[in-house]
Amino acid sequence: MLPRPEWLRLRNIQAPNIDFVEDLIAELGLNTVCREANCPNFSECFSRKTATFLIMGTNCTRNCRFCNVRHDQPQALAPGEPRNVALAVSELGLKYVVVTSVTRDDLPDGGAGHFAETVMEIKEASPGTAIEVLIPDLMGSFGALETIAGSAPDVISHNMETVEALYAEVRPQAVYQRSLDLLRNVKLLDPGIRSKSGFMVGLGESGGQVMELLGDLRGVGCEFVTIGQYLAPSKQHFPIHEYIEPSRFEEYGAAARRMGFAFVASAPLVRSSYNAGEALAACGPQM
Repeated sequence: MLPRPEWLRLRNIQAPNIDFVEDLIAELGLNTVCREANCPNFSECFSRKTATFLIMGTNCTRNCRFCNVRHDQPQALAPGEPRNVALAVSELGLKYVVVTSVTRDDLPDGGAGHFAETVMEIKEASPGTAIEVLIPDLMGSFGALETIAGSAPDVISHNMETVEALYAEVRPQAVYQRSLDLLRNVKLLDPGIRSKSGFMVGLGESGGQVMELLGDLRGVGCEFVTIGQYLAPSKQHFPIHEYIEPSRFEEYGAAARRMGFAFVASAPLVRSSYNAGEALAACGPQM
């Protein structure tokens, strides 16, 4: 693996809040993508008493080559999970929460009903909390997306993850156009819901391919975008082809803003749910 450059060195944060968050999550039987995906920012987020909740188990029905989440037989849905997520949000005092999931191609609705129930439970327990759902592609089901949109989250996010040319290698069970169509359909279903996507660089893409991806996202009305450095979880995962210089991230961010994205986060350690509330705080709800 390539040696990690200085701008990607992580600080080791020790804070009492980390243990508090870990204990609360364990007590309620919940999971976080922070831990399951081995996010480099987890200790910083936990120290601020925030986390991104991972619902519907920890086993994914897909096997994307970049992802640290386990590919295995899916687990039974926990009926009390939506309510427990809401309890955690209330206990942590979150003003903004991101809820994501493993991909559940085994479920008829892809887990849309479970997402919607979770959103509604959070709204009941914490009426002032803004909610972002980071969802899988739902196998392209308009009806499943309609179920999620009907629960009225503030933001629906779906990550493109990489450029179109790398889909076959990096996410062979996903379809580039299907993901774009999902983001387009968010705005068709409810123009008041903000749409968001994120992707990684450093997997071997060209600058031109990044520009094409950004253009495709704007073409389907995507409003918020995040761009971060790919970090391979292990030697068995898709290899890092390049560490992208911070100055190039600034160039990508500037290009995205010129294209008309309402909010852009572009830096090596940016992740789709890291400081996610900044976008809505900066831009406000869609009118």
